[in-house]
Amino acid sequence: MHVHAHPDDESSKGAASTAKYVNQGVDVHVVTCTGGERGSILNPKMDRPDVLANITEIRRQEMERARDILGVRQDWLGFVDSGWPEGDPKPPLPDGCFALVPLEESTERLVRLIRSFRPHVMTTYDERGGYPHPDHIRCHEVSVAAFEAAADPERYPEAGEPWQVLKLYYHHGWSWEKTNRLHQAMLDHDLESPYAERLRDWTREPEWDNRITTRVPCGEYFGVRDQALLAHATQIDPDGMWFAIPRELQVEVWPTEDFELVTSHVPSTLPEDDLFAGIPAPVPTLDTEKV
Repeated sequence: MHVHAHPDDESSKGAASTAKYVNQGVDVHVVTCTGGERGSILNPKMDRPDVLANITEIRRQEMERARDILGVRQDWLGFVDSGWPEGDPKPPLPDGCFALVPLEESTERLVRLIRSFRPHVMTTYDERGGYPHPDHIRCHEVSVAAFEAAADPERYPEAGEPWQVLKLYYHHGWSWEKTNRLHQAMLDHDLESPYAERLRDWTREPEWDNRITTRVPCGEYFGVRDQALLAHATQIDPDGMWFAIPRELQVEVWPTEDFELVTSHVPSTLPEDDLFAGIPAPVPTLDTEKV
């Protein structure tokens, strides 16, 4: 189960490893906390009055297309996008938005989904949200709270039978090392790197990058990832930074998606190359009618 803040996050974070596991027969479930109603239109070709007027329904349709491309099940947690507050000082968040909903209420909804789907592994964002969008930070808080509460029979007893998720991971999408290696590879091929300014302004935190425990090889699924990204046409500019690095170069330089193992209820030997490392494979059941 991947828990994400907005539609498109499931395609920009961990989508290639998702596609890999789906191809291996894993039942993958995406939870989308908000409808992305207040997300900016980041593709100039979609920045039109008719799109803005119907943004809620369009973003739901985009999510449906990405879901089908990735081959996952998906549920909306049902909250409203908080938006990205801009200004100094930043304005207050809008009433009723996801980031302001009481934590107990949003946690209960996620616990219901966990107990219904019964995942072995959960992924979400780190305590910084991956980046400091209020919905991403709230997504982290809700995910961690629900991971613990889902296994506790005394918490939310009306939300289904308790279920212990075995492993919890945080996404680590863009470490300094990954960004720098892609940047250098572009320069080595006499190509313009989209990361020059970003790296110049980057304050390195080696201890943060060292939190990565798990690198899942999934380069052969980068094409599926890209198709899922393109399904989110209001958010993803096909001529923008997401596609500035040739896919072949990405596969050569950094063919993994990276995670941090936060909690494990099974023996785990680090580093890992599989989110399911340490989890026993299910024992096939005997179909007596065919014997």
